Amino acid sequence: MMNLKISLLDMVVMYQGDSVAQTIENTVDFAQQAEQLGYHRYWFTEHHNTHNLVCPSPALLIAHIAAQTTTIRLGAGGVMLPNHSPLRVAEDFALLAGIHNDRIDLGLGRAPGTDGLTALALRRTREAVYRYDFPEHLDELLHYFKRDFPADAPFARIQFSPSTEVPRIFMLGSSNGGVNYAAARGLSFVFAAHMAPQNVTAILQHYRQTFVPSMWNEVPHPLFSIGVIVAETEQEAMRLAKPAQMYWARIFMGDSRVPFPTLTQAEGYEFSEAEQLTLAQMSGSILVGSAAQVAERLKKMALAANVEEVLTLTFYPDKASRLKGQRLLAEALK
Repeated sequence: MMNLKISLLDMVVMYQGDSVAQTIENTVDFAQQAEQLGYHRYWFTEHHNTHNLVCPSPALLIAHIAAQTTTIRLGAGGVMLPNHSPLRVAEDFALLAGIHNDRIDLGLGRAPGTDGLTALALRRTREAVYRYDFPEHLDELLHYFKRDFPADAPFARIQFSPSTEVPRIFMLGSSNGGVNYAAARGLSFVFAAHMAPQNVTAILQHYRQTFVPSMWNEVPHPLFSIGVIVAETEQEAMRLAKPAQMYWARIFMGDSRVPFPTLTQAEGYEFSEAEQLTLAQMSGSILVGSAAQVAERLKKMALAANVEEVLTLTFYPDKASRLKGQRLLAEALK
């Protein structure tokens, strides 16, 4: 099969005992190593009101990491558009693209990336929280970048940026909603297989079948994201995975402020029946094993889904294991 491009999607997890500054310093090290190893992209998620995810602003993270790397593509995976003015997003990413020519990606999501109260704090009015105006906001954003508002459109006279550079635009999704927006507007599409791994092939097939060529893409450009935990042996990978399993079991059971467990805290921990059920429902969301095992599973998934690139989310319990895991996976895929 084709050479599989590998990329990273980072939630910017703050490990216990670390400060925000240390967490961002870690992120610089992760991104610089990824660039050296040949990873294609490094993206940031957007989350709010969390105990230990330091990613409320992908644009700020992109700006910081871009200044300390040279070639790797950087982007948002993604900007949760309902939380923001389309003009503000267009201005930020046109500026980033103008500074870092042809390195900037803008992934767009429909979800709030947070709870209802925080969504209200971000959007300021209950009407904005409950009204579904994503299609209008998406089209407004694209019109800014294309500079092709109809003459009678309310914002047609706005010169949103002097930058003529445009980021590469992606639509994100874990269901038919996101994929339909991507296909209809000719956007690149990233399917969140870490949320619904059983649907990746069918959703991406639907994207290809319904794709409409555009100025953004002449042909469909699909990717998917999946969690990975890699070590030298399967046994070691399983040990490293237990803190992530504890974390996500608690998150999905409603404990959004739980700290990311340490390896010591995970040792000997026994999952409750409810946690075991939650983990069973998450089966396939995170690929765990030796570098060779995970690389082979990624290649098979990519071949079945007919994609040339995969975004990996890494859920390691500390900095050292993550740096090692990123290196092992990159070497295995070469």
